[in-house]
Amino acid sequence: MNGTGFCDWMEAELDALRQQSLNRCLRIVDDRGEEGGKWLTVGGRRLLNLSSNDYLGLAGDPRIADAARQAAEQWGAGAAASRLICGNHRWYADLEERLAEWKQREAALVFANGYMANLGVIAALVGREDAVFSDRLNHASIVDGIILSRARHYRYRHNDPEHLEHLLKKHAGHRRALIVTDAVFSMDGDAAPLRELVELKARYGAMLMVDEAHAGGVRGRRGEGLCHELGLHDQVDVIMGTFSKAFGVYGAYVCADRVLIDYLVTKTRPLIYSTGLPPMVVAAVRRALEVVQEEGWRRTRLRENSAWFRRRLRTCGFAVGEGDSPIIPWIVGDNRQALRLSQRLEERGIAAVAIRPPTVPEGTARIRFSLMATHTREELEEVIRQMQFAAAAREEETG
Repeated sequence: MNGTGFCDWMEAELDALRQQSLNRCLRIVDDRGEEGGKWLTVGGRRLLNLSSNDYLGLAGDPRIADAARQAAEQWGAGAAASRLICGNHRWYADLEERLAEWKQREAALVFANGYMANLGVIAALVGREDAVFSDRLNHASIVDGIILSRARHYRYRHNDPEHLEHLLKKHAGHRRALIVTDAVFSMDGDAAPLRELVELKARYGAMLMVDEAHAGGVRGRRGEGLCHELGLHDQVDVIMGTFSKAFGVYGAYVCADRVLIDYLVTKTRPLIYSTGLPPMVVAAVRRALEVVQEEGWRRTRLRENSAWFRRRLRTCGFAVGEGDSPIIPWIVGDNRQALRLSQRLEERGIAAVAIRPPTVPEGTARIRFSLMATHTREELEEVIRQMQFAAAAREEETG
C-alpha cells in the first residue's frame, strides 16, 4: 500500500518474537458451555476453564443476564454519548450511590473499564511536578497511567515497604506524591502490604491509590475488597475496582471522598471523551452487586477451593506462588516450556494459559490458574492429575 518493504520491519520484529516464544495470537472461544463459563469449547474441544477472572461464577448467571435484557428493551443497546453530554442515564447515579454505600465512602464514579479508570485517575491526580511510587509488579494500566501523567516514576521492589520508604525519603520535595499498588497482584496472586502503605502515606504526606480489581467481590464480608477486610477503607485516598472479574460483567469504578470524585469528573480525560456504558451493562452491574453482597457462600467456596488447590499442588511438588487468592501461578521459567505445558493441558481438557514476559518478569513464565467458586474438588483433582502427566512429558522431552 505504501511501497515495497513498508511492513518488513514488522515482520522482522515478529520473527524475533517468535524465536523467543513471545508472539501472541487471538483464539476463538466457540461456546461458553454449561454452568456459566466453567466449561469452554475451543477449537471443537471441551475444556475446563481455569483461565478466566470469573471468580464467583457470575458471568453466566441468568439473573444478571435478565437484568441486562430488560434494560435493553427499555433503553436500547447503546449509550450513544459521553456521560457529560447525554449518556449519563439515571441508573448510573443509582449504581454510584450503591457503590459508595457498599464501600462506605462519600462518593463513587463509574468508568468504561479498569484500564481507562487507572489511566485517567492517575493522569488527573499528578503531573510534571509530581512523583508516583509504584510497585514493580503493578498492572500495565497503572504503568501507562503514570507515563501519561508525565510525573516522575519511582518503582519500589515488589511488596517491599522498606524500599518504598527509602524512595520516599530520597525523592522528597515534589509538589505531590502518589503511592499506587494493586491490592491482589494479577499474575502472582499475592496481596499488597496495605497496612504498611497506609502508614507510609501518612508519614510522608502522600496520596494512596489501591487497585482492588482482583480483590473486589472476593475479599471482605460482603465482597468490599481487601481494604475493607483490613479496616483501611477510610484511610485509602482512592479505591479503584472493576466489574469484569468477580462481578462477571464489565466496567470499573472509583470510590473516594466527594471532592476527589468531583475533581475527577472535571479532569479525567477517559471519562470526558469516552461514550458511557450502555444502560444494559449498568443494569447488569447493579444486579451483580446485589448478588456479590448477598451470596457470601461463593466467597467461602472460592477461598476453600483456592487453599485446597494451592496446598495439593505443593504436596505434589509443583512450584507455585505465595498468597491466598484464587490466582495460583505454576512457575515454569522458560517461555517455550510454558507454552508447551499449556498446550498439553489443553489436549487433556484443561484451559490454563501460559503467561510470558513482558506481562511477568524475564525468566518467570508460568501457567496461571484462576479458580472459580463453582469448581468442584473432583474437577480440581483431575486438573492436578493432568498437570502431573504434562510435567512428566516435559521431563521426557528435556531429558
